[in-house]
Amino acid sequence: MSGQACPRTARLPFLPRLPKLRLSRFFALRRQRRHLRQLDAHLLQDVGLTTAQAEREAQKPFWDAPDWWK
Repeated sequence: MSGQACPRTARLPFLPRLPKLRLSRFFALRRQRRHLRQLDAHLLQDVGLTTAQAEREAQKPFWDAPDWWK
């Protein structure tokens, strides 16, 4: 190619702000948060969460990964 960036490697403006994780892990996190929202209070109690805590976690965007993922 003559002086032009390849479309496959061109960076999108929002990508530099994302942590360096594989995209599949972001989608897995999103899926896990959706499933967390569907658990009843008894199951949430088993994992040590309240309904309110689970709802707050489920509302987070998928790119808001926990620090231990980074």
